[in-house]
Amino acid sequence: MTGILDDNLQWIGGDNTDFVHTGDVVDSPDTIALFQLTGRLYNESLTAPHGVYPLLGNHEIMNLSGDLRYVTAEDFKSFGGQKQRTEAWSQNGWIGQLLMNTLSNVTLDLDGNVFVHGGITAEWARMGVDGMNKVVKSAMRNRDWRNPVFGGEGPFWYRGYAQDSERSVCKELRKALKHMKAKRMIIGHTPQLETGQILSRCDGQVFVIDVGISTVYGANCAALEIVGDKITALYCVKGKPDQARRVDLTPKKKWKDDAEL
Repeated sequence: MTGILDDNLQWIGGDNTDFVHTGDVVDSPDTIALFQLTGRLYNESLTAPHGVYPLLGNHEIMNLSGDLRYVTAEDFKSFGGQKQRTEAWSQNGWIGQLLMNTLSNVTLDLDGNVFVHGGITAEWARMGVDGMNKVVKSAMRNRDWRNPVFGGEGPFWYRGYAQDSERSVCKELRKALKHMKAKRMIIGHTPQLETGQILSRCDGQVFVIDVGISTVYGANCAALEIVGDKITALYCVKGKPDQARRVDLTPKKKWKDDAEL
């Protein structure tokens, strides 16, 4: 659909394409295959002109911290049992090592587009993208799972931009973007199950891209394409995996930072 991987899951997206995933790879029967693919694509990108940026989601943090409430029987079985799965997710296990040492960022700024799993409030935005990632890395290394960065108002769990009224959250969003000198925020975490479509809020300053791609949620399929300031939602066409239905989501209004705060 996006044209970045071929049928053999090899990169064909070209030299100037960046791929960002906003987390929650885990808690499905495909956990092993997905992490193997994610790790391989990331490692290949280190010596290539394109970029692959997998971010951490709250479900990765839950599993690292031993919170297994959403792990399915099929997921345990795919590892060979609970013991083997626990070992893989431990600090010395292959997934634990992958997430703690390699794929350990919660947020990313690409040309003023800030990607994050849950959302970044103005308070967290003050420390900047690099600051948040450093806090997460330190907390993970120290197994400090009670750190506020993993709390309800932190970047992994915050749902305000997706759920609260725009009247109450758009001003908060613009403050956060201003702190980070960013144009917009792209978030996951809150599945858009009623529509199965990407949600644009606050006049295109935040996009909620979790459409429920998991089979548990209906296997809705979508991606957000950003080329300069042109923003397009891509949706799967049933029976035609190489095609995409394209919907223009480019904002019609540009905010003037100080005037709107």
